Amino acid sequence: SFCKARFLHQSLNVDFQISDSAATATAYLCGVKTNLNVIGLSGAARNGICKTQKGNEVTSILKWAKDAGKSVGIVTSTRVQHATPATTYAHSASRKWYSDADMPASAKVDGCTDISSQLIRNTDIDVIIGGGRKYMTPQGTKDPEYPRDYASRGKRKDGRNLINEWQKLKIGKVAHYVWNKTDFDAVDPENTDYLMALFEPGDLRFEVERDPRMDPSITETTEKAIRILQKNPKGFFLLVEGGRIDQAHHKGRAYMALHETVALDNAIAKGLELTKEAETLTVVMADHSHPLTFNGFPFRGQSILGKSPLWATDMMPYTTLMYGNGPGHKIINGKRPDLRNVTTKGKDYLQLAAVPLQSTTHSGEDVAVLARGPMAHLFQGVQEQSYIAHAMAYAACVGADLRHCQGPVLHSTTIDSNNPASASSALLSSVLSALLALKVLI
Repeated sequence: SFCKARFLHQSLNVDFQISDSAATATAYLCGVKTNLNVIGLSGAARNGICKTQKGNEVTSILKWAKDAGKSVGIVTSTRVQHATPATTYAHSASRKWYSDADMPASAKVDGCTDISSQLIRNTDIDVIIGGGRKYMTPQGTKDPEYPRDYASRGKRKDGRNLINEWQKLKIGKVAHYVWNKTDFDAVDPENTDYLMALFEPGDLRFEVERDPRMDPSITETTEKAIRILQKNPKGFFLLVEGGRIDQAHHKGRAYMALHETVALDNAIAKGLELTKEAETLTVVMADHSHPLTFNGFPFRGQSILGKSPLWATDMMPYTTLMYGNGPGHKIINGKRPDLRNVTTKGKDYLQLAAVPLQSTTHSGEDVAVLARGPMAHLFQGVQEQSYIAHAMAYAACVGADLRHCQGPVLHSTTIDSNNPASASSALLSSVLSALLALKVLI
């Protein structure tokens, strides 16, 4: 079985009881709790206030791994500048500063830079896969896939083409930039040092709406990333994020969220197939939950997207899945809609929500973490979210404290504790981004 150890972690942040993906990512990737909407900064930084950045930067386990000589990569189904992947390399008082066009003038005057520019500057990342083309190119630049769509055109006001700059930085190496599946499939992992693949102007399409002729699946991108990174004898760190699980929940679309979860589950299976349990620590987790309820008394074998066989006191059926808040609020004049002749299993159906909001919020339950491989026993009990980065670093002998790596072998694993530089333990941190139903599916 996959699960060799499991624990629950607490995802509250410094200033809010319920966190967002920026603060949670800073906790489990950097090992430090912070404030809402803040990326790669300690709790001393304030949301949107550039002046609070200086001196409060914190680095991630991706950088710790790179500094130890490992290869590193990020794979996401969102834009690569989104909160979770961005936290591996960026320091920003606002998670929304995707490009310089998204920053207030005061932040630029105070010396802050946008997340996209930090992507190519801060850490030498070997594999970058996701979306986010429009944040990398000058304002008005036509998108290669959607040239007539003005919303897909470049956004940068500084005139920089960060894709071209990235390519120039890799002169002398075998570095590929691709934006479609044909070119992606042509990339030979055995002869590739660097890969940047940006398949959409913004986030990738939901899995059920993905065009397989243009965009690879997250399973395919995960496999390509691992095959490129695992050539390094010192090991690798890879973050794989199914970030559109979270975004489907925000839209109140449980169908989409569940299909995104299946897609990520397939990617995890591929990752386990390509790596060895004896030398690879694989961590699968949620960064936070959503107010999704699994309720009623549905029969075994009944569709999770269906209706409870027991009707409510208003003598009408209700769905098994509902949200505590969100765009699916449908109560009018104190009455629920009659679902008897409504199909609730389609991709566009919005589950009923108790409170009307344009976007479903997160919720504050402790969420699951599963681990397999060397030092998987470290992931047990109930821990603060910031514990995760330090536990992974301890297992891989990366980061600031290597005292346990200098003496005799303490554990019967394939990690050479006498020589951390030769440790072959790779880290595949696959993030189930914000799916409360994870507790049901595992």
